[in-house]
Amino acid sequence: MMDYTTLVDDKRLDAFIRLIEVIDANLPDGFEKMNDGKGIHYVVPLSTYPNGYHVTPGTPLPFLSVIAQKRHIALYHMGVYSDPNLLRWFEEAYAKEVPTKLDMGKSCIRFGNVKHIPYELIGELVSKMTPAEWVHAYEQR
Repeated sequence: MMDYTTLVDDKRLDAFIRLIEVIDANLPDGFEKMNDGKGIHYVVPLSTYPNGYHVTPGTPLPFLSVIAQKRHIALYHMGVYSDPNLLRWFEEAYAKEVPTKLDMGKSCIRFGNVKHIPYELIGELVSKMTPAEWVHAYEQR
């Protein structure tokens, strides 16, 4: 098991680990998990998509990241940023399932209170886009 203690404070460590475990269990095959010392990232590897990320040539195409910020755990999901239907589904499902208001930017879902992380919903969200579908959406932008 990867050591996450350098990425998140003790108070949120269990929630952080559980979120990573849920993603690992539900993310379609083909994504690669990376740790850059700031967070956990899931990418489309260069072996699958040699063009990689246009902003930083020679690097894998980012898809999903989990990063502990000062006041929240952030889940960055490029699928909800690029696919309006996926975003709409997530917003509606979140509103039905979670008692707190969704705190979200374009691709960033912020969990200020780790007691309200909807793990099952996040598992379903991350299962909805394969690496091939993400590459296709990325190339359409």
